[in-house]
Amino acid sequence: MQQGELFPQEQTLPSVSDTLWTRLARSSFRSRFHLNCQDMTYLTEKGLPVVMEHGRDFIARRLAPANPKKDGKQTPWKGHPVFVAQHATGTCCRSCLEKWHGFIKHQPLSPTQQAYVLAVIIGWLERELERENKKGSL
Repeated sequence: MQQGELFPQEQTLPSVSDTLWTRLARSSFRSRFHLNCQDMTYLTEKGLPVVMEHGRDFIARRLAPANPKKDGKQTPWKGHPVFVAQHATGTCCRSCLEKWHGFIKHQPLSPTQQAYVLAVIIGWLERELERENKKGSL
């Protein structure tokens, strides 16, 4: 098995409400996040399926436990496109998950909730790729 083949491509992620994207866009803090050149290069070279695997792993290890280690500080501010996406989407810690997505703290995230968090992160990364493509075509 090669990297990028761990999870089937046809696995569908839950849909993310347009209301969330509107709320995030209205947040001056959340809306200031964008991928830098290094993160964009990483995303385009590795591809979304591989980055999705990384995101799935980060969510399982850093967010899914009822009381994650270093909660509130478990997501670095930079160093991987998923980290930036987590801060941009309020999926960086259990407090933000509760505030932005209604997931109760101190309870483990279910597989369905983990898939939703991944869908939010991937949705944001896809928007960043679109933004980059529009910028490049000007």
